[in-house]
Amino acid sequence: MSDRHLTTVAGVEVDTRHFIGGRRVASAGTFPDHSPIDGALLGDIARGGAAEAEAAVAAAKAAFPAWAATSRAERARILHAVADGVEKRLEDLAQVETHDNGALLRSHRRGVMPRVAHNFRFFADWLLSLDHEDFETRGHTNHVSWDPAGPCVLITPWNAPLMLATWKVAPALAAGDTVVLKPAEWSPLTASLLADIAAEAGLPDGVLNVVQGYGAEIGDALTSHPDVRRISFTGSVPTARRIAASAAANLTPLSLELGGKSPLLVFADADLDLAVDLAVEQYDNAGQVCLAATRFLVEASVAEEFTRRFTERAARLVQGDPRDEATDIGPNIHPRQLEKIDGFVQRAVEAGARAVIGGHRGDGQCYAPTLLTDVAQGSEIVQEEVFGPVLTLQTFADEAEAVALANDTRFGLAATVATGSRERAERVTAQLVAGTVWVNCFFVRDLQAPFGGARHSGVGREGGNWSFDFYCDVKNTVTAPKGWDRKGSVEHG
Repeated sequence: MSDRHLTTVAGVEVDTRHFIGGRRVASAGTFPDHSPIDGALLGDIARGGAAEAEAAVAAAKAAFPAWAATSRAERARILHAVADGVEKRLEDLAQVETHDNGALLRSHRRGVMPRVAHNFRFFADWLLSLDHEDFETRGHTNHVSWDPAGPCVLITPWNAPLMLATWKVAPALAAGDTVVLKPAEWSPLTASLLADIAAEAGLPDGVLNVVQGYGAEIGDALTSHPDVRRISFTGSVPTARRIAASAAANLTPLSLELGGKSPLLVFADADLDLAVDLAVEQYDNAGQVCLAATRFLVEASVAEEFTRRFTERAARLVQGDPRDEATDIGPNIHPRQLEKIDGFVQRAVEAGARAVIGGHRGDGQCYAPTLLTDVAQGSEIVQEEVFGPVLTLQTFADEAEAVALANDTRFGLAATVATGSRERAERVTAQLVAGTVWVNCFFVRDLQAPFGGARHSGVGREGGNWSFDFYCDVKNTVTAPKGWDRKGSVEHG
């Protein structure tokens, strides 16, 4: 292996080539991958295009019949072996991902990478229990089964690269599908390590392929390929539109988890300390979380006290190097993202918004945690996803106004409600347009629950049976109660 295809990140060697059909494959061109921590070049990554897309889909197609025919028990065993490999390399994965996307090292060690292993274990175990009770129709027996669909293209984002990739990879592999994974070009390194881990775990060649590059070059070639049977994408609405148009010619089924502009509704009867805790949590991962409740909607009678407590708590947050255990907020992923965040804030201030805290860049690629008030419901800062540590605060007079404000965007990914009344929680949550609603909590995510968004926040649901419904062709077989002759053929008449 040529050293020029290896890069070392935090003492961990990472292959910068594609992984196709069980082999490492170089490309004629590369693209640079820089760390958001200090701008250092982490590596020159193989830059794939149509040729690499064709090779990866061909490898997935060739591997599909054997993998689809592999018993559930054997598929589950291999997925558990992948999870074992993740756990053995947990520190390597945590270090590499922190350098690659700037998220907190302590979070990667304690939560994110253990969750990566759990993703594989959960879907391996769910596969073994996947069943639907037979039912009768006028004496005929209905039997539901899940048939593997074929090669899948999975396109994943940069904000939680390996966790969000394995939310897709694990159920697709469990379902008996083969996979072409394209990670985001701003954070590709842990996907390469995953390919190594999967191969070492015994996953057959071609079952998992990893290709790197830009969406316009390799992404379009993947999503328009006629041999692809499923496409799952997490990312922005404009990219989703392009993917949907690309897939339309082949009627390829899509699962799209897109942006959010989620509300946090704080009612006067809420535990305000709990509400503030939930509010400060929205700065997690430097605000680069699609589910984040970036719009605070606070009952007017407690808005002043809520704001006072929030600013006191936010002032204690430590922003800086994500490798430091004391750091609460790290850098944003890329200079372009930093420019985008600052542009949103400066336009909002010019339009009359007031920065209660923040409103400016920090050191390096950090953006200061920001809370904006005096914002109009129809303004850009309230309606569009910023994807940075920027929150807004508006007030409401009653439940009806709270719900109206909460639902008044084109998104519908999530919502969070803080209230001391069970009855109010039931009334309000029933009216909110969202794929997930949290009451007096945030980011409690169980893989057996459906996950996805409404409106422009997405299409489809994944998790538990919903994942297998998407990654499989669900079949119903109806059998007559009698009519078999002694030779085993069906009698007619």
